Amino acid sequence: MASLQRKGLQAKILTSEEKEKLKSEQALVSGFKQQKLENEAQKNWDLFYKRNSTNFFKDRHWTTREFEELKSCREFEGQKLTILEAGCGVGNCLFPLLEEDLSIFAYACDFSPRAVEYVKQNPLYNLERCKVFQCDLTKDDLLDHVPRESVDIVMLIFVLSAVHPDKMHLVLQNIYKVLKPGKSVLFRDYGLYDHTMLRFKASSKLGENFYVRQDGTRSYFFTEEFLAQLFVGTGYEEVVNEYVFRETVNKKEGLCVPRVFLQSKFRKPPRDLSPATLYHQPSSTDPSASITDPLIHHRSRLRSQPPDMDSHRTLQ
Repeated sequence: MASLQRKGLQAKILTSEEKEKLKSEQALVSGFKQQKLENEAQKNWDLFYKRNSTNFFKDRHWTTREFEELKSCREFEGQKLTILEAGCGVGNCLFPLLEEDLSIFAYACDFSPRAVEYVKQNPLYNLERCKVFQCDLTKDDLLDHVPRESVDIVMLIFVLSAVHPDKMHLVLQNIYKVLKPGKSVLFRDYGLYDHTMLRFKASSKLGENFYVRQDGTRSYFFTEEFLAQLFVGTGYEEVVNEYVFRETVNKKEGLCVPRVFLQSKFRKPPRDLSPATLYHQPSSTDPSASITDPLIHHRSRLRSQPPDMDSHRTLQ
């Protein structure tokens, strides 16, 4: 199994067959079913971890390679760093990072109580080096567990895609409170036209670039423009925001799987600007809401579906 990777600012170019497939699959899941998925979101993730335990995802040993900020942000060698992994799952990113860098203290949280218990049961879990807790980032206040402006780096790795697009800004506002001014959020998640997006059946579409898996968990596929609008609209500064294209090749079976991710870095300004005053959520009666704004346009497409989508998740 080999893996090739390149980066770029443009989205993947679809084949004519892929364009036709997406064009023919515009019907959305019913509002009743979407609300049921929302109500059962935590249960679906707990069932996921019950089925797969800690064995589904491989340990992520690539984080310090892909995000040099984890090393370069230190002002002096051996400086203690405090990080927050928002959506830690069962620790596939957390524990390799703690093993590699002994000068890190990590806060870690997840939507799934079962995932949090798996982290606590890991032999590497040490309260002197990390603190894990259950949290719905769209409504539970991080300040209940993490001191205000105490975190050097927030890691948001394959997490935001599980949050309904109308609630994503709540996650960013929440982590803004615990991030130090001048420090960054490191982001990696599914990009538009990733292989998994193109494999979804017609009956799986919840909204624009938003789908449900067979097990009831959900996934959003990001564009560079939408993500930038989301972060900047919540008070962050864009530093890096680009697509990552990977090809996983299995020569023995003759398979080539094209993956598309979005890898980004957004910074909290050195001088604190309140995200509450920066973020403007338009209403249907708000005359200042312009449909030409990509973020507003996206939300308007999704609002025809069940309104109050609270949950989120953990993954990939």
